Amino acid sequence: MPSKPRPPSPPAQPPERPSPLHPRNRHQGRYDFPALIRRHPALAAFVILNPYGKKSIDFANPDAVKTLNRALLAEHYGIRHWDIPPGYLCPPIPGRADYLHGLADLLAADHGGVIPRGAALQVLDIGVGANCIYPLIGQREYGWRFLGADIDPTALASAETIVRANALEGTIRLRRQADPAHIFQGLLQADERFDLTLCNPPFHATAEDATRGSRRKWRNLGKLDPKRTLPLLNFGGQGAELYCPGGEAAFVGRMIAESAQFAAQVYWFSSLISRASNLPAVQAALKRAGAVEVRVVPMAQGQKQSRFIAWTFLDLDARRRWREARWKAPR
Repeated sequence: MPSKPRPPSPPAQPPERPSPLHPRNRHQGRYDFPALIRRHPALAAFVILNPYGKKSIDFANPDAVKTLNRALLAEHYGIRHWDIPPGYLCPPIPGRADYLHGLADLLAADHGGVIPRGAALQVLDIGVGANCIYPLIGQREYGWRFLGADIDPTALASAETIVRANALEGTIRLRRQADPAHIFQGLLQADERFDLTLCNPPFHATAEDATRGSRRKWRNLGKLDPKRTLPLLNFGGQGAELYCPGGEAAFVGRMIAESAQFAAQVYWFSSLISRASNLPAVQAALKRAGAVEVRVVPMAQGQKQSRFIAWTFLDLDARRRWREARWKAPR
């Protein structure tokens, strides 16, 4: 008697992500969808089974990503009210948290290994966006105060709504950069001091580049279906959030050039650098600008490799005086 054909084997289970995330990141391993759904029932409508039989969401669905973010912010950071206008950048929470934890380590390295916490620390977020993610997480994790800056009045209005809805007006301020040609000029006031600046710069050089990059990504993931309308990017984004002339390298180059004019007002400047091939040009720009110290800090989320670059114009003595004046002494 011929043997019965074996049923096809199910796809091999992917390993639990040995999280490359920062050790303090609250988002280690897989999302616990059953627990999230119990406490945030709206998420249930967007949960699907992936090819491995694991619960997930369709990351091509902007409403699914927004609802997941809302649940994560409530669950891990106590943010009870969060929303963004349609089409605006809806960022992946774990990666944004990683950048903040890396910056906290950068401060701790100058502070006896102790992270300076509390409202004495001031952080400037260049391009805060409609989502206000960095100030929300940074304030909850470390108690820092934030100034979020943006050129888009709609994005700032959304961020203001989030701040007010969560009673964070005392720790998160917002300010419009009125001149899109500048980053720090016309934004920083002469008496302001910031212990950190951070930025997620626009990655692409043109809208067409953004579209091509998105299609290439979906094709590589096997999700490009001519019958299905996919978003420009799976996490959305308006023009200024996604592209600028010259792309990431040009934007960061402008940031570096302007940062030299505010050298005494900031302890560490920083920016994400998504494309490793941009690092040589960025490092050359920092050398020309006269940065005293430069650090490149690697990061990874899943298969994605990223990093941020930080620079300061303050020498060791100037940084010591800054810490003594602004930070509590390490215990």
